[in-house]
Amino acid sequence: MALFQRRPQIGTAIQFYTMSQNKTVLLVGLGNIGREFVGTRHNVGFLGLDAFVGRQEDMSDWIEKRDLKCYFSKGQLGDTQVIAIKPTTLMNLSGHAVQATSHFYKITPENIVVVHDELDIPFGQIRLRVGGGSAGHNGIKSVTNTIGEGYGRIRIGVGPKRPDAIDSADFVLQKFSDKEQSQLPNLTKEVTAVLTEYIYGGQLPSETRSFIV
Repeated sequence: MALFQRRPQIGTAIQFYTMSQNKTVLLVGLGNIGREFVGTRHNVGFLGLDAFVGRQEDMSDWIEKRDLKCYFSKGQLGDTQVIAIKPTTLMNLSGHAVQATSHFYKITPENIVVVHDELDIPFGQIRLRVGGGSAGHNGIKSVTNTIGEGYGRIRIGVGPKRPDAIDSADFVLQKFSDKEQSQLPNLTKEVTAVLTEYIYGGQLPSETRSFIV
């Protein structure tokens, strides 16, 4: 629904009105539902989105939406309606929740941002971009298969895997090391900043950020 905003005119009593269109964005955190997955590297998308929602007074508490296959939060930040979801489908079927929610709210891929882990990026870095491949991430594969590649991505580095011989799936399903856990508050603070800048600025830049201090 459009909002009318008064624009004052200098030197005249005539008042003009401009029309400001509300926009809706969809923020998606990727992870696996279940106590055994809490604190694992593969769930860092959930961690980042939880932090963002928890720091916004205007975002609702998480509720389960079984018809949309996700946990769901909603709020109004400035002129933007924000929908945040955490798929309950398990990682490999994340796209089902993204597709269901985006269709219901009529949100196109250019207004969707997905927060997820990426093994090819070192821990301590967050890389932003729109589009691109999956880098072997099954959750991203699922999202792309359902809505295409034109959505934004906040790629949180969890690599490199150690020891090198460990299977990649086993590594990302492990919990963060004690040293990494000490940096998680900085990680979530940076994700919150990126999402806030995106909502109020309207664009997701292609850049790399570091959160280790």
